[in-house]
Amino acid sequence: MGMSYLIYSLEDDKEISRVINLILSKNDNEVVSFYDATSFFKAFNNIKPNMVLLDLMLPDISGEEVIKKIREDKANKDIEIIVISAKNSIINKVDTLDLGADDYLAKPFEVLELISRVNAKKRRHLEETIIYKDLTLYPQRFDLYKNEKKIDLTTNEFKILLHLIKNKDRVISRDEIFSTYWNEPQVLAYESRVIDVHINSIRNKLSNNKDEYIVSVYGEGYRIKNE
Repeated sequence: MGMSYLIYSLEDDKEISRVINLILSKNDNEVVSFYDATSFFKAFNNIKPNMVLLDLMLPDISGEEVIKKIREDKANKDIEIIVISAKNSIINKVDTLDLGADDYLAKPFEVLELISRVNAKKRRHLEETIIYKDLTLYPQRFDLYKNEKKIDLTTNEFKILLHLIKNKDRVISRDEIFSTYWNEPQVLAYESRVIDVHINSIRNKLSNNKDEYIVSVYGEGYRIKNE
């Protein structure tokens, strides 16, 4: 199977299923089509896909039940679920997203819209992630999550935290942080205070315990706490 991105399409309308398979079976996608939940779960329990495209009205169990069953197992948390359904009310959309779907596309859908939604989710899967303790960093979009809860850092705060984590075996001086992210040599004492303010802000956003992630090394700078 190589590096292909595996998509399971669960759709009982054979014509729609064929269209989905046809338009997505390129760009390194491997699409496997299922017409009922029983055959879907048989395959799912054997090989996990990267993404599930899901109709809500199925012959054996509801699409909502399928979402619940997938999300029951924490090991499936990174599998993207896109609902494609003719049930178009806001209530349906909110309910399925609350159950754990990642996106909702109304039928009849535009082919280009489906491709665009799939590609957006796929990019998330392919991008670089850096994990340290219970933190997950996405450097391309400056996003930080702690235990799956988003933490809002400023761009500079994110860069500093990322630099510390990437260099977790050594102490990072304030000068190094400053010259790395402000692209100019440090010239004034107040600029080292700028770094301290950023570090304090990061600490406060991450934890009530200021030394949980970042340790101060007196007279030298900062380092990330060893795991």
